[in-house]
Amino acid sequence: MNYPYTTPEEAVKVVKSHDRIFVHGSAATPATLLKALAKRHKELSDVEVVSITTLGEMPLTEAPYNESFFINSLFVSANVRTAVNSSRGGYVPIFLSEIGILFRRNILPIDVAIVNVSPPDAHGYCSLGVSVDVAKPALEVSKVAIAQINKNMPRSHGDGLVHISSFEHIIEANDPLPEVDYGAKIGEKEKNIGHFCADLIEDGSTLQMGIGAIPDAVLDALHQHKDLGIHTEMFSNGVLGLMKSGALTNKFKAKHPGKIVSSFAVGNRKLYDFIDDNPVVSFHEAAYVNDTAVIRRNPKVISINSCIEMDLTGQVCADSIGSYHFSGVGGQMDFMRGAALAEGGKPIMAMTSKTNKGVSKIVPFLKEGAGVVTTRAHMHYVVTEYGTAYLYGKNLRQRALELMKIAAPEHRDMLEESIIKRFGSNSYRTS
Repeated sequence: MNYPYTTPEEAVKVVKSHDRIFVHGSAATPATLLKALAKRHKELSDVEVVSITTLGEMPLTEAPYNESFFINSLFVSANVRTAVNSSRGGYVPIFLSEIGILFRRNILPIDVAIVNVSPPDAHGYCSLGVSVDVAKPALEVSKVAIAQINKNMPRSHGDGLVHISSFEHIIEANDPLPEVDYGAKIGEKEKNIGHFCADLIEDGSTLQMGIGAIPDAVLDALHQHKDLGIHTEMFSNGVLGLMKSGALTNKFKAKHPGKIVSSFAVGNRKLYDFIDDNPVVSFHEAAYVNDTAVIRRNPKVISINSCIEMDLTGQVCADSIGSYHFSGVGGQMDFMRGAALAEGGKPIMAMTSKTNKGVSKIVPFLKEGAGVVTTRAHMHYVVTEYGTAYLYGKNLRQRALELMKIAAPEHRDMLEESIIKRFGSNSYRTS
């Protein structure tokens, strides 16, 4: 079938000053169309850009283009961080599961949606590929949709198919998908954390994990487990090794048995090739994948997340360093709560005990301006390279003492002094 393709320059002419545009995120960031849009900066003013994590170059944040664009981020990625923390950007704290509500209820109406999709099949259907997440609702409500048909985009199964007739403007692109690989960053600390987490995970569990050295280390430690399943907002390269080991069968999942369920994926080319036309992998929008009512139906849900810092009572800051916006709320709370509600579920916060600069991540008080993403009432398990602390059902003093035990040894005296100052003693019992 023949479709009306145009040039990138012609396609982005539909964007007008004061429009709000949605940009496809993660590994589906539409690089060719963003470069073409940036070149129009002299003709445009006050164009608002909304997206979750974008990867690769983001020319709209660079001078001189940035004077025409305002980055209103729903999850702060590295390539927009400077803009978001300046007068040329902002950050919207929102659960990943609720971003579709912002679009569908016209709270953030979308004028133009710009997406990166697979080539159409014989019936004219393109795939949103490795990023269905919030792109699906954005496309549904946008007044105009622009697509770059990219032969490098995997064709994913699930709920991310869009007919090519849905796009008012279509271009062809040959953009390699951004690649990340945290396997080389797995050190002894991450391996220890991986083994402590693995000790908490039973055969037949359903896993949720994020991206980074710790999630990959956990997956590496699970190769001897049996009949694990995956229902997660996103996944990365560590899934490949788990699949190859035979530990990942998705056999006992109540929702989509036999399938890996996710809303997006980021990894290396080997991962993208694994996803391409693979019926074992099913991508759905985040409103469904991250719905606690869906998550909790699976058996023994294990939610593994990380954070920037945690105070001695279990309050978790995961989106900012003080008042500096670093990432976002994302789906952490969706899955921490979903796991807690699931039969046999375990919400786990896994982190190294200190930063690369040696600063303790377990602190007496969160930094001024820090955002509490996961409350202390939601905390169950905390894992560092020094062990596991179980906080659920414990009072504040008991929690503080448990967390002190898994802090970096050189910071434990400081934490103990803070415990005594705050609670009057460092004894475990309150009576």
